[in-house]
Amino acid sequence: MSSITRQSLLKASESFCTAFASQAPPSEILTKHFTQNCNDIIVFEHGLPRLAPFLGREYKGKDGFLDYFQTIGEQLSYKDMRFSDYLVDAEVRKVSVRGEAVFTNKKTGQSWDEVFRYVLEFDEDARVKTYEIWADSGAAYLASRGELS
Repeated sequence: MSSITRQSLLKASESFCTAFASQAPPSEILTKHFTQNCNDIIVFEHGLPRLAPFLGREYKGKDGFLDYFQTIGEQLSYKDMRFSDYLVDAEVRKVSVRGEAVFTNKKTGQSWDEVFRYVLEFDEDARVKTYEIWADSGAAYLASRGELS
C-alpha cells in the first residue's frame, strides 16, 4: 500500500462525515471527498434488497454513486447526524466510524433513532473509493410500511 498516515486518514474521514452531517449535496460530496478515478468508486449498503431499494446492491462509479443517493434521498431524510469512534488502519487505508441520526421515511413520516457504521476505504490520495454502510434495515423497512411503534 502507500505511506498515507493515520492522521491524514482520520482528517479525511472526519471531513467526509462532516459533509454528510451538514447535508452537503451528493455532487459536492463526490467532488470533494471521492477518488478522482471514478471507475474505482463503490457504494454498498448492507442488507436484504427486498427491505429497501438501496440495500444489498453494489453501486459503481460516479453514476452509481449518484444513483444511490438519489434512491435513498427519495426514501429517507435525516437530522441530528453525528459521528464518533473513528478506528483508523493506515496500513490498509480504511476507517470505520460510528454514526447516529434520526431518520424519517418520507412516504409515511415515521422516524427512528439510528445507529450505523461506515467503513471507508481510501485511495493513495486519501480520497474515498469504497463506502460501505451497515444500518438498521429492519427499522427502515418497518417505517416504509408505517409499522414502527
